[in-house]
Amino acid sequence: MAHGRKISVIGLGYVGLPVAVAFGTHGRVVGFDADAQRIRELKSGHDRTNEVSADALGSADILFTSDAKDLSGADFHIIAVPTPIDVAKQPDLTPLRSASRAVGGQLKPGDIVVFESTVYPGATEEECVPELERASGLTCGEHFRVGYSPERINPGDREHGFKDIVKVVSGQDEATLKTVADVYESVVAAGVHRAPSIKVAEAAKVIENTQRDLNIALMNELALIFERMNIDTRDVLAAASSKWNFLPFSPGLVGGHCIGVDPYYLTHKATMLDYYPQVILAGRRINDGMGVFVAGHVVKSLIQQGLSVKGRVVTVLGMAFKENVPDLRNTRVIDIVRELRDYGLDVQVSDPLVDQEELMNEYGIPLIAEQNLRPADCVVLAVAHDEYVDAGWGLITQLLGDGAGVVADVRGVLRRAEKPEGVTLWRL
Repeated sequence: MAHGRKISVIGLGYVGLPVAVAFGTHGRVVGFDADAQRIRELKSGHDRTNEVSADALGSADILFTSDAKDLSGADFHIIAVPTPIDVAKQPDLTPLRSASRAVGGQLKPGDIVVFESTVYPGATEEECVPELERASGLTCGEHFRVGYSPERINPGDREHGFKDIVKVVSGQDEATLKTVADVYESVVAAGVHRAPSIKVAEAAKVIENTQRDLNIALMNELALIFERMNIDTRDVLAAASSKWNFLPFSPGLVGGHCIGVDPYYLTHKATMLDYYPQVILAGRRINDGMGVFVAGHVVKSLIQQGLSVKGRVVTVLGMAFKENVPDLRNTRVIDIVRELRDYGLDVQVSDPLVDQEELMNEYGIPLIAEQNLRPADCVVLAVAHDEYVDAGWGLITQLLGDGAGVVADVRGVLRRAEKPEGVTLWRL
């Protein structure tokens, strides 16, 4: 590579694997993941996240490994592990600290470590650097340097890949910033934006998703209001969108490992500084409550149809956190399922993309293949996978007991003009 650096990528999930593949098309890359099963799958050419094709994997020069000692062959380490929240909605830096220790154990003088994981401003220098120093016995700023370049991967997005999105880069000093910029510019066609400090880069990332979270929360709150007015929210948004500067957000479930998580990293740091956020947490409360709202409306619709609730069959289509991905992390569809079950409904779940074993292990819910679903009194189209959108009403009526019943279209993708008689349609 022109920059002369030997790259390693630590964490080969939705973020790390596309990064490793991009660099691997230009030279040898060490791809490390602590999950030995994940390494075996990647060696066989299979990416369970569906973000990278088998051809792309095969064309990249990557040493897939779960042995941290292999990291010693690199001098530019990119850490891209998950940064989730715990049950109390506090940042869980366990994976980040573990990855820092793994890299630290192999650090050499002159190495650079760049973090891509989403964190609160200050975490790289306050949490990660001490782990690197303890594991390596080296001193940051003297023997090795650090930088931060926030990930901007959008799972399932085939138009905006790693190479197509401007990369924010930062370093602890000017020389490090230049090297970090040179390395990423070698593969990112969209170019880089040089942030003046690591904290600025960390803050930029965390507010990107916080902004989206709040915009969606506004749409969700409007949906709650318009529901009481008997107005279709999406009709309102279509009318408002005729103005050139109206922002095109829509109501929906907010889950996943970014938008539904990152705001808590910012609010956590804010409370450490004795500032207690109001707007950000209000948005989080609204978005976290939408699954319960959807379930409540399903029950209300069944009752309005003169149907008893207990024991009625409800089919939920889609369990992933967003369309066209198999990712179950922080999916808010689970809120719909649990609430419906609490009402005594018989809920069956289907999704063509998610892994059956993962769903059972994570949420204790069996995954039922579409052809094995029992006739339902209600269908909740929770995730707008292309397969569901393309099948349209044909699939929905097939899943209803006699072609009639209640349909909850969470993402508003079914054509109202084609709604069959006997179907009661509700859209969020």
